[in-house]
Amino acid sequence: MSIELGHFALILACAIALVSALGGLVFWRSGQRLAGVLAQSALLQFVLIAVAFLALVQAFATSDFSLALAANNSHSLKPLIFKISGVWGNHEGSLLLWILILVLFGALVAAFGRRLPADLFNLVQGTQSLLVAAFGGFTLFTSNPFARLVQPPLEGADLNPVLQDIGLAIHPPLLYAGYVGFSICFSFAIAALISGRIDQAWARWVRPWTMLSWTFLTLGIAMGSYWAYYELGWGGWWFWDPVENASFMPWLAGTALLHSALVMEKRNALKIWTVFLSIITFSLSLLGTFLVRSGILTSVHTFASDPTRGLVILTILAALIGGAFLLFALRASALRQGGLFAPISREGALILNNLFLATAVGAVLVGTLYPLLLDALTGTTISVGAPFFNLTFGALMAPLLLILPFGPLLPWKRADFVAAAQRLAGAAALAIFLTILVSSLGGLSISLAPLGLLLGFWVAFGSIAEVIERSRLGRVPFSESLRRLAGLPRSIWSTAIGHLGLGLTVLGIVSVTAWETENVTTLNPGERAELSGYTVSFEKFEQVPGPNYMADTGRFIVTAPSGGTTELDAERRTYVASGMPTTEAAIATYGLSQFYLQLGEPIDGTHVVRLWYKPYILLIWIGALIMAGAGILSLTDRRLRVGAPKRATKSVLEPAE
Repeated sequence: MSIELGHFALILACAIALVSALGGLVFWRSGQRLAGVLAQSALLQFVLIAVAFLALVQAFATSDFSLALAANNSHSLKPLIFKISGVWGNHEGSLLLWILILVLFGALVAAFGRRLPADLFNLVQGTQSLLVAAFGGFTLFTSNPFARLVQPPLEGADLNPVLQDIGLAIHPPLLYAGYVGFSICFSFAIAALISGRIDQAWARWVRPWTMLSWTFLTLGIAMGSYWAYYELGWGGWWFWDPVENASFMPWLAGTALLHSALVMEKRNALKIWTVFLSIITFSLSLLGTFLVRSGILTSVHTFASDPTRGLVILTILAALIGGAFLLFALRASALRQGGLFAPISREGALILNNLFLATAVGAVLVGTLYPLLLDALTGTTISVGAPFFNLTFGALMAPLLLILPFGPLLPWKRADFVAAAQRLAGAAALAIFLTILVSSLGGLSISLAPLGLLLGFWVAFGSIAEVIERSRLGRVPFSESLRRLAGLPRSIWSTAIGHLGLGLTVLGIVSVTAWETENVTTLNPGERAELSGYTVSFEKFEQVPGPNYMADTGRFIVTAPSGGTTELDAERRTYVASGMPTTEAAIATYGLSQFYLQLGEPIDGTHVVRLWYKPYILLIWIGALIMAGAGILSLTDRRLRVGAPKRATKSVLEPAE
């Protein structure tokens, strides 16, 4: 009965969303009365979709194999956490999770958007409801998660073994919260274009939603990167896979949107560009949705291989994205440009930031889509891999990282570049010194590594220099500096911490790229291998039963150069239901570095063992967590949390004559 209840709740939510979309987009001038109705509708949509989603969770948790989705993607022997995560480990269930987060953000706007002007609120909720109706209809008519089986099997077919991991229980919800969160920015952009209400107050409303979505997306990408690192057994953390790129492009565009909205909020400038970024960021999120569900990619990341569904999704996306850009083309020219500023200013630095980020999005987009388009149009299959992305993306990011520390130290409207450079002299000197020291001690074998180290140290120390400059440390009594630090707005702290996290991530990437070592060998129990001063002893090999798999387990003892020992178990699992094998790598952590061990298939009675030493690799994910923490800190700033003040009935901005 719960399955039918969930199905009915999904149908009802879609019907309410369709009515709300029509009401909000057609009768948006109806004022507070309609705003109240749409707010209640948004909350009701969330409740109904939550009921539908919980119905799926119950079916998976209780192994109800009369539900086709559970029969195809679950198994009674799976641990409970993987039964629940199996709800979104497939096309239909993940799409329902997508819609759940979509209505959640709509409900949050309804709950916290009471101070929005009624006409803007109506348009935002109308656009959000249109998205719910579109994807809800797609779910009901082409991807129904509540389909029943007339003759249920006694046992399910199980979930893809590589998805039975705690990382995949966390990664998709975080990633979707980032993807879907940008729908609010999209809805605000559509509302601004229709109403002509785009000013500093609008930017103040958009920026918290952008920050929230960006934070979730940062966490989702970081979690997915670490999952790929330890679960797939390839020893890598990023592969420029098309689906990885599909999440990275909205992150880059969202980063640009954060900085652009800041210029608009502070200086009432970059209005048209900010609206454009609001549309393009969510459009890139929708592109990712198409890539993983259209069947044009073969990857552990993808959920569907049905071209018919892909065509329907493409039609929906063309209507939504095409309609948004058509509206932008018709209305953008009627909007005033806003304040003026000198090229050397904080606004100028942020525009340069946007230029590099937008170009990076374009480079990744071309590298991702060009092989697909070429294959579709000519039948020619090519591969655009890491060399292309590393070269183009690295060339774009290097100058961006170089100018990044200058931005926060430049005043608005007009600035003195030389004065800012003088304030960063200490950070530059320290960065150069540490780069020379680390390069000398590490014995770098690739020529660009010192440049990467220099940029990482430069960004990290530059962020610290900003805080030191604002506290006037060394120029006023220490107690006065502490008082200044305590009085700094949280937005300033979040900027400095976010840039620090980026610098640490760059240092981690450069370090593991420059100093990583690898050894592929064959070992039998009792034999040893060495790598970078570490000694690996193969102690024993045995078969160990798991809850729904059998594991060939190798016990290894790793002796560090310092003499300490660590016991590691590396496994090759074969799952009972599907017979599919997976590799579970063994990882030992030494400070910020890791020793990575993979047990391969036996060959002629011996076992293939792959060893990696990955220096300072944890800086990659520590930096990402620090960036996400900076986003959370920024959201606690009262100026963002409260949002725009209550507006007058008449728009501050009138269309240009």
